[in-house]
Amino acid sequence: MFTGIVTDIGIITQLEQQGDLRARIQTGYDTAGIDMGASIASDGVCLTVIALGDDWYDVQISAETVSKTNVASWTIGKRVNLERALKVGDELGGHIVSGHVDGVAEVVSIVDEGDSTRVQLRAPAALSKFIAPKGSVALNGTSLTVNEVQGDVFGINFIPHTKDATTWGDVALGDAVNLEIDTLARYVARLAEAG
Repeated sequence: MFTGIVTDIGIITQLEQQGDLRARIQTGYDTAGIDMGASIASDGVCLTVIALGDDWYDVQISAETVSKTNVASWTIGKRVNLERALKVGDELGGHIVSGHVDGVAEVVSIVDEGDSTRVQLRAPAALSKFIAPKGSVALNGTSLTVNEVQGDVFGINFIPHTKDATTWGDVALGDAVNLEIDTLARYVARLAEAG
């Protein structure tokens, strides 16, 4: 489990297809405190550490994960949002995030509003029903509040701190963004379907 509060920005330094995709991520984390097999959310995707170095860790990414996330667009030098797994007793500053990406949204509009930036994204049709104004979503692993929803398009406002502390300062039109809908929204919708 994660909170969607990004605590480091990693850099993809190696990508190698070895049956599954193997990625090396450079990090500012103290890797001496990371166990083999630990889960680290990388752009919102819960990935398992399989090797460690002084300032990097490797992960193995299945074809299923590559097909359901934006990992297929990762390149050497790409910056990714990182978050270590939640520990019992940690502050829950965002919302409960599983690291299981539900789909990929597309950035369709970027408008600066004062010091903040409003970004609109198009969600996959099957997921748009789970997104509500003032509800939570995780986008590339960042816990965010939805401002407005119109059909399958929803808006997020990024304050300067969020743009500096995450990769959201690099956002561009057409970007593919990992989308995890709020767990509570999923269960509420399921209960409503059950009648």
